[in-house]
Amino acid sequence: MLRIGVDIGGTFTDFALHDAAAGRLAIHKRLTTPDDPSRAVIEGVVALCAESGVELTAISEIVHGTTLVTNAVIERKGARTGMLGTAGFTDIMDMGFERRYDLFDLRITYPQPLVPRSLRIEVPERVRYDGSVETALDEHAVTAAAAQFRAWNVKSVAVCFLNAYANPAHERRAAELLAAAAPDLFVSCSADVFQSMREFERWTTTTVNAFTGPMFDTYVARLETGLAGRGFRGSLYIMASSGGMLTTSTARRYPVRALESGPAAGALMSAAHGRALDLANLLSFDMGGTTAKGALVRGGEPIKKYEMEVARAYEFRRGSGMPVRIPVIDMIEIGAGGGSIATVDERGLLKVGPESAGAMPGPACYGQGGRRPTLTDANLMLGYLDASFFLGGKMSLDTGAAESAIAEGVARPLGVETMRAAFGIHDIICEDVARAFRIHATERAFDYRQSSMVAFGGSGPLHALRIARKLKIPRVVFPVAAGVMSALGLLESPLSFEVARSRRIHVADLDAASFGAQFAELEADASRILLDAGVAREDIRIVRRLDMRYQGQGHEIEVTLPEGADPAALFAGVEEQFGAAYERIYTLRLDEPAEIVNWKVEAVGPATGLGASYELAGVAAAETARKGTRRAYHPVQAEVTDWPVYDRYSLRPGMTLDGPALIEERESTVVVGPGDKVTVDARLNLVAVLDLASE
Repeated sequence: MLRIGVDIGGTFTDFALHDAAAGRLAIHKRLTTPDDPSRAVIEGVVALCAESGVELTAISEIVHGTTLVTNAVIERKGARTGMLGTAGFTDIMDMGFERRYDLFDLRITYPQPLVPRSLRIEVPERVRYDGSVETALDEHAVTAAAAQFRAWNVKSVAVCFLNAYANPAHERRAAELLAAAAPDLFVSCSADVFQSMREFERWTTTTVNAFTGPMFDTYVARLETGLAGRGFRGSLYIMASSGGMLTTSTARRYPVRALESGPAAGALMSAAHGRALDLANLLSFDMGGTTAKGALVRGGEPIKKYEMEVARAYEFRRGSGMPVRIPVIDMIEIGAGGGSIATVDERGLLKVGPESAGAMPGPACYGQGGRRPTLTDANLMLGYLDASFFLGGKMSLDTGAAESAIAEGVARPLGVETMRAAFGIHDIICEDVARAFRIHATERAFDYRQSSMVAFGGSGPLHALRIARKLKIPRVVFPVAAGVMSALGLLESPLSFEVARSRRIHVADLDAASFGAQFAELEADASRILLDAGVAREDIRIVRRLDMRYQGQGHEIEVTLPEGADPAALFAGVEEQFGAAYERIYTLRLDEPAEIVNWKVEAVGPATGLGASYELAGVAAAETARKGTRRAYHPVQAEVTDWPVYDRYSLRPGMTLDGPALIEERESTVVVGPGDKVTVDARLNLVAVLDLASE
């Protein structure tokens, strides 16, 4: 089986072709095309196949990760969207949680709802909390609303009714009426998108789905048509935020599930490397041209959650964004990457990011018209990048342009030497990333000092060891093809789909039969998506989870039930499992009745088998690993010195390198600082061990 993973980033689009029979991997990297991201995807797939001597018709699967949905929400570039809501309740979208994320900031701001009040229509209907109907749906009002939406030139509608999670009948009927009266509308129902009991989060999630639906549908159609026109006859899948694959039909129906599509793939691949190296707890660090992402791997699996914020309105502060309820790999993302622009603020202090030069015009050294200094310009000037070996020599960099940009934009305003300014840019990014990861891990009771880091992305290996030293992380792993590892993670992802439903009930009010019945419908809904994609029923693995809490509490914890057993047979041990999970987190148990709030089922298809072992094709090892020396900035001596440069593809298992040193591959460079030691393991990973005892 020949499979291709494609990950679109803000600056570069990464490609990986895996030949499962031969266990070989071919990779490719090219600049993203912001005006039409599908163009870079199609051209890159064709180029990768040509370089590998493979016909596109022989490719069985293409798995695609993209931040297109996230960008559309942040930039407000989705469809004109309307909302159909329960009479008297649509102002919930403006009221939100009614809490301040900063008590003392008089300038506090929140993201505006994706559907303005002028495009919300209320209709008579009412479902009680228990699912019983208090007021029947006014079908004539729904039909009239459809005509009004068309008059307003609305392209998409979010149907958001009160308590629809308990009984979705009114929402489903409204969707049928809208489709009959206005078949060109893209309609999203809140109980279909994510069946959670909390109205505000359920409705914001639904409006995001509706807002991005037409755009994402057009993008996927363009991608399918373009690939088919080049000869592709296989299956195209989209990566979900949860780390699973979606068919294109499912992704078009639920574009909100692709909000963190690309970044989730890197965390999956980090976990695979951790399992292969027997490293259960990891910090996954991905840094590309635009952003840096961090995810925590605990017990061999990335930490997952069921809520996130998108489009944070003020300094990336938690609570300032739009809440979305979807299954997602828990990660932090900050505006720090190779294209991050360095400026001197009004206080005379150096600031780097979050504004990025992106792919166009890009950093000054790209020679595409960029004039502002960026992190890539700084790394080039510091000697950490080779101007003639960027992307393996496919793209040359202009060192003079980088130096001029840093001198004019940073060094002169600060009154420092240009080289010193360049290192300031480099180190500030390291400190920003370390600070973000420190907070993220601490909030989740994760001790990274007793863990390892897996570093990847085009810029990640350039900064990983310095960031690890700031965080006191003792070991850093640089996998093979680290520069395109998110594309590899796409090939690690299985086909999967997850559904959830809110139903509050005390455990004492259930019996084994009713407990099993609650899961049966969810299992059927989740499995249906995979069955429609051609997965055999016997190949589907079911994972059952519960959100539980003690009576009177306002928040719940997740309990994962043992796999394989009939759910009815698991009922007897549910309270004990909840008590044990609660005690692990809070070190005690309470003498209160336990209740279930949310029921969750994930259907998972067969594993892809990529794993953490593969042979990289298309590279030739030199007779000697050392390529020569290069003048680079020594952070301890604060001056430029000679650093040995090594060809990564010529390194062999068991070899050990002492820093300072530069280890080059086509897509990235590992900067080994003074005092660091790197060993090549049996899988050709570079494993750096930091001497932190003396610090």
